[in-house]
Amino acid sequence: MATSLVNEGSCPAAELMVKATVRSASAMDPTTPGKLLRLLFHDCFVEGCDASILLQGNGTERSDPANKSLGGFTVIDSAKRVLEIFCPGTVSCADIIALAARDAVEFAGGPNIQIPTGRKDGRTSIAANVRPNIVDTSFTLDQMASIFSSKGLSMDDLVTLSGAHTIGTAHCSSFNGRFKVDTNGSLTLIDGSLDRQYASQLTKICPAGAAGDTVAVNNDPATPRLFDNEYYRNLLSHRGLFQSDSALLSDERSKMRVVELANNQDRFFETWAVSFLKLSSMGVKSDDNGEIRLSCSLTNGQFH
Repeated sequence: MATSLVNEGSCPAAELMVKATVRSASAMDPTTPGKLLRLLFHDCFVEGCDASILLQGNGTERSDPANKSLGGFTVIDSAKRVLEIFCPGTVSCADIIALAARDAVEFAGGPNIQIPTGRKDGRTSIAANVRPNIVDTSFTLDQMASIFSSKGLSMDDLVTLSGAHTIGTAHCSSFNGRFKVDTNGSLTLIDGSLDRQYASQLTKICPAGAAGDTVAVNNDPATPRLFDNEYYRNLLSHRGLFQSDSALLSDERSKMRVVELANNQDRFFETWAVSFLKLSSMGVKSDDNGEIRLSCSLTNGQFH
């Protein structure tokens, strides 16, 4: 929990070093912020925010097919290399993931958020833990709410953190089950909550028979590189890319918050700051069950 985290100050320039790394990488590749933000979600929802997603090897979280499209690893590794030069053994990979995601949001135009540090890196990473703990793009609101609730996150947190889809990209396989195109090119909506014109645009990007994981589609068709409230405005226009996005609008438990955030970006940024703090503080490891890795892809036991 957040109460176990402190700003230790053992490496005062750590946050500046991470931010500089994120800015440099994002300037070279504008898809970087979305990748770093997604990396945090996939780390924290499985075993807590402990950088278990970074460990390499057979049977690790990173090897699970649900994580094969993750990116941003090289940015984390670059920041770690710099930190190990100036502050050896003091900044965990888990802290770097959280700080990098925070900085990615700010780089893309989102709010500047203060978050505590002091997370320890986990020593275990098991692929079988991935699927039961992460949200699939085909989930219903009940399925999403169940996972969020198990992590101590509320329905409001769910709606707010779904706003992460205002940046980033997805592969065709994560949404092309919502429509189909016959051999004559006629479009049939399988998911009636999807705007027909938007679905038609998606079929052109993801033609029938195309490999589902080769084409990247913007999560937000309007302002794909900006962290703003356009995601919620897209939902009101029935242009949420995933079934799990559209589910937020079709249920009264979440619809009012969607409308509120669509109409007020300042409110979105306020709620994002609160929910992001909760997300980035989930299940943190202490000295007893964690460590500060020397290399983010290996436990210290493997490194030596």
